[in-house]
Amino acid sequence: MQKKFSQLYCFISEFNYLDLSNLDKNIHIIYRNYKKNIDISTLISLKKYCKKNNKKLFISNNIKLALKYKLDGIYIPAFNKQLNYIKQHIPNKFEIIGSAHNYKEILIKQKQGCKHIFISPLFKVKKRINFLNIIKFNLLILGKKNNFIALGGINSKNLNKLRLLNISGFAGISFFQKKTAP
Repeated sequence: MQKKFSQLYCFISEFNYLDLSNLDKNIHIIYRNYKKNIDISTLISLKKYCKKNNKKLFISNNIKLALKYKLDGIYIPAFNKQLNYIKQHIPNKFEIIGSAHNYKEILIKQKQGCKHIFISPLFKVKKRINFLNIIKFNLLILGKKNNFIALGGINSKNLNKLRLLNISGFAGISFFQKKTAP
């Protein structure tokens, strides 16, 4: 039996029409750039593109911009541990998603109201020494009721291993920008 993932996310740091047009139609976009300030014209262009192509658009760590420009939601990174981060009234279809690396951070994301929690890194990545692997990942989310998303080190060689996880989807940065992406 082939397991289908309903939630696929691609992290981007800039609006590149060619890269985005190569993505499958069911891949949602998370706009995240920690190196420079958000350019509003880029955000507006990205929103128009996502609306035209029926993709959800999330912005990282900026609830005010997400609400002002009526984006689909907000992505709260693992380093944001504020429990009262979402103070404003949010629309019904607005989604809060976030990432965690360990049990304590999962509890914080649950308190922040995250619908989907990205757990990372699943596999080995260049920027981190430690990674979870299949067994540690499953133990980490055991008994939790959230929808979990696998993140980190996913490539065409280990894609089939995702079927061993209790996840609703997966996310990536470089994975979706390659020709091997689903």
